[in-house]
Amino acid sequence: MKTVKISLNSIDAVKSFVNTVTKYDSDFDLVSGRYVIDAKSIMGIFSLDLSTPIDLNIHTEDNLDGILESLKPYLI
Repeated sequence: MKTVKISLNSIDAVKSFVNTVTKYDSDFDLVSGRYVIDAKSIMGIFSLDLSTPIDLNIHTEDNLDGILESLKPYLI
């Protein structure tokens, strides 16, 4: 598992982020405080406080470099 910090500061960023992570079979979790949300759930993401950076847990070791490359616009 790899954890990175991301920022989703607009509705368009959330939509494109969800479109990006749904391309992969791996599991992605967003962690904000005590809340853990499936990163492929657009409704779940909107329930989080998006004004601060969020931890993204990537549950895979396969193609990790490719995943991180596709997530580059959101990484902090």
